[in-house]
Amino acid sequence: MFTSFIRPKNLSQKLMRVIFSIYLGVSALVTGGQFLTEYLKTQDSIQGELEQLEQTVRDSVATSLWQYNQKQLDALVVGLLKMPIIVGVDIFDNNAKVLVSRRSYEEGAAPLSLFDTESELSWLLNNTKIALGTLKLYSSSQVVLDRVLFGFALIAITAIVKLTVLFLLFIWALDRFLAKPLKELMSQVDEVQLGEKGRERIKLSVVEENEISKLQEHMNKMLCAMENAQNKLLQDEQSKRMWLEEAVAKRTEELQVLNDKLRDLAAYDSLTRALNRGSFIETARQMLVQARSDKSAASFILMDLDRFKAINDTYGHFAGDQVLIHFTQAVQRLLRESDLFGRLGGEEFAVFLPDTGIDEAVRLADRLRQSIGEAKLEVDAQTITYTVSLGVSSSRHGDASIEELFKQADVKLYGAKEKGRDRVEM
Repeated sequence: MFTSFIRPKNLSQKLMRVIFSIYLGVSALVTGGQFLTEYLKTQDSIQGELEQLEQTVRDSVATSLWQYNQKQLDALVVGLLKMPIIVGVDIFDNNAKVLVSRRSYEEGAAPLSLFDTESELSWLLNNTKIALGTLKLYSSSQVVLDRVLFGFALIAITAIVKLTVLFLLFIWALDRFLAKPLKELMSQVDEVQLGEKGRERIKLSVVEENEISKLQEHMNKMLCAMENAQNKLLQDEQSKRMWLEEAVAKRTEELQVLNDKLRDLAAYDSLTRALNRGSFIETARQMLVQARSDKSAASFILMDLDRFKAINDTYGHFAGDQVLIHFTQAVQRLLRESDLFGRLGGEEFAVFLPDTGIDEAVRLADRLRQSIGEAKLEVDAQTITYTVSLGVSSSRHGDASIEELFKQADVKLYGAKEKGRDRVEM
């Protein structure tokens, strides 16, 4: 029985093997899915237990860290490793430096996979939360397997019993309702000789008109129709492929144009065409990294138009927009190609100057201030004058971050505003 299943000699046996192999594969997938579901469910449960346990011991660990009680901390870690669901404990300080790292398994006997839960350690002092570090508890796949081993065994035994019974029933039913009728049919088909003549694909050695000869004619017509249909499909496919390639090429070109426009909109301010805040800060950060690599100086100028709200209130927002455009063009005329200029928002602008020390940056800032102060802008037959306040900061060897330069320049800009505006502060 099993030999005929493994090495079938006729159609019924092959059919039996194919159908039962499919059933066996589906059963294996379902059983595997059950295994996986049970494994993941148990892992989630252990994960929840880890989180609850972590919340329980977090305060004790934080107390030990705060009081520098290494003995108590070691005892806590040893106690945690004795718990059945914990295989590892890591404690880090605020700089991600390992304070404690222990495992319950040997280095060469690590489990297949680990999962962990992490929480911050802190201490409350005078209603101020002080960060102490991070606590990580680890569990492993071995813990999950140990817990679900009995359930896995029951599922496997049930699946084996079910497959065995169904296999025997399936063989009996297939032999009873398919194999025997097919054997009788094959004994009669053996008397019919297959041949080929002319364009016919199939030619049975049956002379008289009957269902077999009609089946032969229909099958030959079907094969001819399939061949013609296949040729037509190939021609249609070729023409559709050519059309599709042309459409894809055209669409790709259109998308490239749209992507270029989107990149432009994302990087530049729509009014002044200067870099917007995000693009300016990101580009300046990269230039500062290069300055640090070259050990060269870099400077940052933060500018804010004085009493810009009064310009909008007096001359209107259109005139205010023209002032912003005029200011942008005036500044760009005085900058080098290597300098970076951007609008940070509203009437606030910034310039990043690579390879530029503080003295040179201050001189440029003062030229900018004088140029703006002497400029006159005609808008709708009205003459508009305005001034600008500037704050300058510098990094000697590119050792400051762009955020630090921004903050320093902002403080100087505020000082310029406090001292009467139309000033440069360094």
